[in-house]
Amino acid sequence: MKYMSIISLLLSLLGCSGRGVSNLDPAGFEAESAKPEVATLDVRTADEYAAGHLPWASNIDWYAPDFLAQVEAIYPKSAPLAIYCRSGRRSADAASALSKAGYTVCNLRGGYMAWCEAGKPTSAYTVETFFTPGGLPVAITLIKHGTLALRFKGLTFHVDPVGGYGKPTDYAAEFPKADVILVTHEHGDHFDRDAIAALVGSGGEALAAQCGEVPDGSAPDCEAPGGAPSCTVGGTVLVTNARCAELLAQSSAPIPCTVAVVANGDSLTLPGDVLLQAVPAYNYTEGRTQFHPKGRDNGFVLTLDGLRVYIAGDTEDIPEMASLAGAPAAAVGAFGAPASTVIASGAPASTDPPGIDVAFLPVNQPYTMTVEQCVRAAKVIGPRVLIPYHFSSTDLSELPSLLPGIDVRLRDMQ
Repeated sequence: MKYMSIISLLLSLLGCSGRGVSNLDPAGFEAESAKPEVATLDVRTADEYAAGHLPWASNIDWYAPDFLAQVEAIYPKSAPLAIYCRSGRRSADAASALSKAGYTVCNLRGGYMAWCEAGKPTSAYTVETFFTPGGLPVAITLIKHGTLALRFKGLTFHVDPVGGYGKPTDYAAEFPKADVILVTHEHGDHFDRDAIAALVGSGGEALAAQCGEVPDGSAPDCEAPGGAPSCTVGGTVLVTNARCAELLAQSSAPIPCTVAVVANGDSLTLPGDVLLQAVPAYNYTEGRTQFHPKGRDNGFVLTLDGLRVYIAGDTEDIPEMASLAGAPAAAVGAFGAPASTVIASGAPASTDPPGIDVAFLPVNQPYTMTVEQCVRAAKVIGPRVLIPYHFSSTDLSELPSLLPGIDVRLRDMQ
């Protein structure tokens, strides 16, 4: 019995990096689940999950008859799993089954109840977890409408953070400070100065010293040779277009973050070696071009350790989408590299495998796409997974049947 206690203690110290199953208290579980290689999995029912769960946790119900098959379809066995349930009982059974199947697992002792009693953070947003070719998890939190958050390599990326619009989001209370914030364009359901300010960490440069091309056309001190925009490291990195940077700069209280102004065709290496490509996003239908004029706004393609995520922003099914099925542009430089190597326009094509793994496409005419346009766009891009977003009251019920061969996931992203 004494020896068994010693073995249990050693396994708990090893955490998810050890073999088999370890049982951790909330503090230990929080530390383990924060590791870049660890994926967090809630094994409660869907209703329990919807009522509140751990940040960055996806959900697969232990009681589902195909529980193990669902896990194996998403989570590679090289990825350590941090799992929990309400009290720790179901997750203990799930952990045992997963360990026998070849996973390394840590279980939250006392479950969600112990986590809450310890005052740890919780979330009410659905999380989709994907894996890079290198086996690293990418957890994408579906906040609302056009608003997302991604976690990769322990870094947090926010896309179009907005406090209002539909369900309210208190960024100061619900999320840690952001490492990167991406803003596609100026409309109020995508651009919210207060939400940006709440997410910005300390240590960045004042917005007044933004990098890249400034809206009045003058050259900032950090402009790179040849006119390619560049920026430096410090606190939160904000990537946006010239118009949003101009609006932020007009504020009497500058936001202390490093700003990169990008236009269609620019590429940028972000913290975590994430390659960002700014791609066109606009309306072309007559009578609707005033909503999103060509050349003003950006969509973003993020390449995370080989996983390619397309966040379209507000756009119709524009011809430029055909290029997204090809290889990504080459990354040049990185944050902290010489200014002339940070952002490159028209970078040469890579020899990496082509295609988009996960696509977020907007569906709400007159502002973005009709269902028919979304179908055309998805067939051109050919993503492995399509998550329609920004769809307001549009009926998407037929979309999965119109796109056989694509995993269409209808989520609460009105």
